[in-house]
Amino acid sequence: MPTSARPRRITIEDVARSAGVSRQTVSRAVNDKPEIDPATRQRVLRVAQSMGYRPSRFARGMVGPRLTTLGLVIADVLNPFFPEVVSGVLAAADERGWQVAVYSTGSALERETAVARTVVDHVDACVAFLLDPGAIELIHRSGMPFVLLDNEHRPPGVSGGRIDFATGMRHAVGHLVERGHRRIAMLDDRGRPDAGGHGTRHSLFLGAAAEHGLPADEGWVFPAANSLEGGAAAMDDVLADGFGATAVLAYNDLIAIGAMRRARDHGVRVPEDCAFVGCDGLTLSRLVDPPLTTLTVDKELLGRAAVRQVAAQMTGAATGETVIVPRLVVRASS
Repeated sequence: MPTSARPRRITIEDVARSAGVSRQTVSRAVNDKPEIDPATRQRVLRVAQSMGYRPSRFARGMVGPRLTTLGLVIADVLNPFFPEVVSGVLAAADERGWQVAVYSTGSALERETAVARTVVDHVDACVAFLLDPGAIELIHRSGMPFVLLDNEHRPPGVSGGRIDFATGMRHAVGHLVERGHRRIAMLDDRGRPDAGGHGTRHSLFLGAAAEHGLPADEGWVFPAANSLEGGAAAMDDVLADGFGATAVLAYNDLIAIGAMRRARDHGVRVPEDCAFVGCDGLTLSRLVDPPLTTLTVDKELLGRAAVRQVAAQMTGAATGETVIVPRLVVRASS
């Protein structure tokens, strides 16, 4: 369903009308060009500031038709989840003649507001992976076309792209139950909290386990850093805990692969002694031994869909939510 209307971004034409000057005069004032009376420049700048006008700095000084600059905010350029999303965004933007500026928060929540301020000052529209409510509100309040990705707590009025991990988790747990597993450990990303203090996939796992008649509780969930090393350390915890897991379902493929490798280091046979399932469908999941069963997300489609939403917003259309349903790809690890 469409969300409520986003704030309208103040344009150069709005400033020109309010200041009683031409669009070219506003452009000269904000770009500090010499061909303008100093008093007029100061008056135009005061009007622009009072209206909250923020020109795209990428467009300043350009000759000819103005290019649209789309800002793409991701968490970590080294995380293999993001390249396919970036590829989808770049391809869809290129089809429209847009340029793309990529920003990274370094997976640091405390950096998100600073990155959001940079985005608001530099681009015309934004697609972002963000968690901090203040950073999200800062971009939304600017009035620019904005699509928020992979955030279960998307504020009202903000368009989004969501991965339906509820359906995915039911498929993954159902697959393991069908293979006879009754003790499933879930390795959750300790760095991705939701409002309840833990990852959203954590809650979805517990719900899916309960639907399949498993007596799952918090003791079935083990925190993991979002890396191969984090998965390995979490698997050490599973083995030391005496939980007796015959299967492991991980927050993502990186954690699952790290855990699977550590299990084999301990002499655990995969999948005979313990099965492993990941999430995201990274290319790496096909290359490990044994190949990893995973909930595959069409990440390029997620990026393309976000750009389509931005383009629709630029025409004044209200956009709501794009939902990507993961597909369970069964391989030798389970």
